[in-house]
Amino acid sequence: MKNKFDISDFVPVVTEQSVNNEIVKRFKKRRKEYGITQRDLSKRSGVSYGSIRRFELSGEISLHSLLRISTVIGCLKDFNQIFINPIVKDIRR
Repeated sequence: MKNKFDISDFVPVVTEQSVNNEIVKRFKKRRKEYGITQRDLSKRSGVSYGSIRRFELSGEISLHSLLRISTVIGCLKDFNQIFINPIVKDIRR
């Protein structure tokens, strides 16, 4: 019987789910570092408690709501880094 080779056994593989999980993990850590409860975050951001709770449990949230709660915990500027890397079309450049 042949062993199946899987590159993920050797290097981390970036998937939508892994990125989502990491964002949620970092967000919860930052919120707790600020000492803000989900309910406090809801009041400060105007995002419903249910949306915040769902985000921390499943990673599901609208971009607009994510930006609003990120503002409260001082992370809004982090979004300016998304999509800034140029597309490499020719390795010789």
